[in-house]
Amino acid sequence: MRKFARKSAMTVMVVGLFVGGMGVAGADAWHSVAEPLKTTGARFEEMEYRWEPAGEKHGAFRFRGSLRDSEASDGHNVYLEARAHRYGWHRFPGVQKKTVHVEDIVFDGATRFTNTADMRVCRDRGSLRPDNCSRTRSFAR
Repeated sequence: MRKFARKSAMTVMVVGLFVGGMGVAGADAWHSVAEPLKTTGARFEEMEYRWEPAGEKHGAFRFRGSLRDSEASDGHNVYLEARAHRYGWHRFPGVQKKTVHVEDIVFDGATRFTNTADMRVCRDRGSLRPDNCSRTRSFAR
């Protein structure tokens, strides 16, 4: 009877560790965003994001996708902006009349892990006219 109880306890423990490990792996998996970030002349499509674990890469918000100049004939460049915890924006430039792949991270170096992030895509209209940007999309861990 004791042998059976030990085997049962061991089975329950192994199953618990396996299921717990699946939860951790799921938290670090890539998540797709169905609706692209878009504004007149610029799009960030095929976007995916993930949260790095707390002990790795500052627990950063990692993202990737395609930054596209959707109005190549307008003569303006495009860029993507992302920020962590509502701090300053980090700018990721595009290429005029092209689509480029962007993959990067944003984080707050003063915290163990990043738990909020914001993104937007913009069209650079030069120094005399204000840039137009998409609405800001927020993400939470």
